[in-house]
Amino acid sequence: MVSPSSHAPASRPLRRTLTGAAAAVVVLAATACSPTGSVESADVPAWKATALPPVPGTVLEDAGKILNRNPIVRAASGVPAGTYTLTMTCDGGGKAFFAVSLDGSQLAEAGAACNGSRETARIKVPTAGEVTLSTSSVDAPLIYAYHLAASE
Repeated sequence: MVSPSSHAPASRPLRRTLTGAAAAVVVLAATACSPTGSVESADVPAWKATALPPVPGTVLEDAGKILNRNPIVRAASGVPAGTYTLTMTCDGGGKAFFAVSLDGSQLAEAGAACNGSRETARIKVPTAGEVTLSTSSVDAPLIYAYHLAASE
């Protein structure tokens, strides 16, 4: 019969290996979820230049940092009736939300996963007026950019 103490040395390396593997998984998972740099120190204009280049027919656009849960609201007056494309992107993890209103009445809501990809939504503006776009996130901090442009 083998005594329990003779198994202890053999099980210790296994336990260390599992602990090391578990630690590596945690480190890799944290790295995969982290933005490539600090959002607080991000150069938003440089990021926007590649993440969301300008397009003709833009009636409203913005780019910036969401550092807390407060929405960032921008408006454009005299936007003609028509069909528009809202193109949005964000980086930093989580999701950003975009709410579009015309003269105080909500037209649409859209969201974008903050992984650097671009999302689009079609927005129908039924009459000319002031278009307001509110950007927010519960996953702050992150950087975002959008433009609302006439559809072709």
